[in-house]
Amino acid sequence: MRVVFVHGACVRDGSWWWHRTAGLLRERGVSSVAPALPSCGETGLPGGVGGPGLTEDVAAVRQVLGDSDEPTVVVAHSYGGIITAEAAAGIASVRHLVLISSYLPEIGQSLSEFGDGSPAPFLDIAPEAGTFGVRPELLVETFLQDCDPEVQAQAADHLARQSVKVTGQPIGAAAWQQVPSTYLVCTQDRGTPPRLQREFARRADSVVELDAGHHPFLSRPAAVRDVLLSL
Repeated sequence: MRVVFVHGACVRDGSWWWHRTAGLLRERGVSSVAPALPSCGETGLPGGVGGPGLTEDVAAVRQVLGDSDEPTVVVAHSYGGIITAEAAAGIASVRHLVLISSYLPEIGQSLSEFGDGSPAPFLDIAPEAGTFGVRPELLVETFLQDCDPEVQAQAADHLARQSVKVTGQPIGAAAWQQVPSTYLVCTQDRGTPPRLQREFARRADSVVELDAGHHPFLSRPAAVRDVLLSL
């Protein structure tokens, strides 16, 4: 088995965000990879007006998924679930989807349809530039309050300005309708409230609740590893 990690919005360097869980999996003989997302500026072109969006993110993840015939579990965090819904569709090697504080969109749905129509207070949106990002001063208290100080100190260096258009672009496929799925509800998440996660999780085949914030793969990596190994 291999694991493909798909990170969330407004961050870069996916291998850093997943490194604690990836390291524990490696000790158990499970390889993993975290594709670079173009809309976050990870492939050379900056995000923004005229920059890469959801289509490019889907293509980047789909290419990695198609690079191997090894049975694969796709682990998607937050916005990563929007990408994964389309990117994993029709890929024979994909055996399971794991959604962490994420989304299982229907065909034609976009990320913006999972909100209440107003910008989240922890986001900084620049309409003229066509980008959005996490407000650095709210990063720890919103997303990393249960992580150790070392992770909290390093996280700000891995934020990114992302193309805001990804929030309104609809998906063209829904892999979770054909592939078994598990949803990890993060009960201490201050970014995506648990009540909303449980609502989103109704579309998943199984649900696991973790006493963790928005990034359990950093704060409770062994718990996330155990869920993945159980698959």
